[in-house]
Amino acid sequence: MNLVIALLVSQGYVSKDRIRRVVEGYRDQTDEAFEKMFERDKEELREIGIPIELGSNDKMFDDEPGYRIRRDAFELPRIDLEPDEAAAVGLAARVWQHARLARQTSTAVLKLKAAGVAVDSEALTLVEPLLAASEAAFEPLWDAVVARRQVTFGYRRPGHEPTTRRVQPWGVLSWRGRWYLIGHDLDRTAERMFRLSRVTGPVEATGPSYAFEVPAGTDLRALARQLEPRPAEGTATVRLLAGQGQALRRRASSVTAARDGWDAVELPLLDPVLLAAEVVALGPAAVVVAPPEVREAVVHRLQRLAGEAVSR
Repeated sequence: MNLVIALLVSQGYVSKDRIRRVVEGYRDQTDEAFEKMFERDKEELREIGIPIELGSNDKMFDDEPGYRIRRDAFELPRIDLEPDEAAAVGLAARVWQHARLARQTSTAVLKLKAAGVAVDSEALTLVEPLLAASEAAFEPLWDAVVARRQVTFGYRRPGHEPTTRRVQPWGVLSWRGRWYLIGHDLDRTAERMFRLSRVTGPVEATGPSYAFEVPAGTDLRALARQLEPRPAEGTATVRLLAGQGQALRRRASSVTAARDGWDAVELPLLDPVLLAAEVVALGPAAVVVAPPEVREAVVHRLQRLAGEAVSR
């Protein structure tokens, strides 16, 4: 995306050296790593139909060749969508709201201007940067996926203490409304799937770039279907204040009224973390009675919220 933006806003050809200086992710690489990344990115963009031209700004002189994306070749033709198709596109567009790429975009444009490159800022309306992800682990894991660097992070499963995981990250994806990392767990020598909201502490990238290769033909969504945690078995019991927690009540297998104004609600336990989030959202109107892993998940979530409030 950063490469597309740099080449799209430039009204002339941009040299490879200048691209390396202005595009986020290229500057800190060795010469060899930059060449590999640049060639890979160009090839991937061409494969998805984004035309990258090689040429010279002044044919009368032997200046360094550069690259550009012509706006007229990049723009889509008129597309007529059915109502349901338009709704799907609108929903997808609202997902692209991540502030980080917007910051990188502004930085790249400013650097191009400072280098004397004519810039067409209106071309930015052709791209909608950014992915909404509130988890702190998203950016460092995404960077590690792009750079093919091993990562180390703390990971907390419901009802367990955090453990240190060493992973070769293959990809980050949104699955069933949550963000996950899929990769090769070095300690377990197996493919694993990690929910980003359960990553604790900082993510540390170790070792050189391009230290491993993702197996050819890897399908992250197919892997997610294989690796996603199985639904928890059993039931959970939650005390609800009378008249509160209607969503939980609708899923309940039984509701027992109590004389103190509270009802005991028993419901199937499918996801302890998701149930904990629902209970926390109800505030003082809900209390988990059982099982212990849901109570622990509620306590952990409340402690995290309290810490965020104090930091503000």
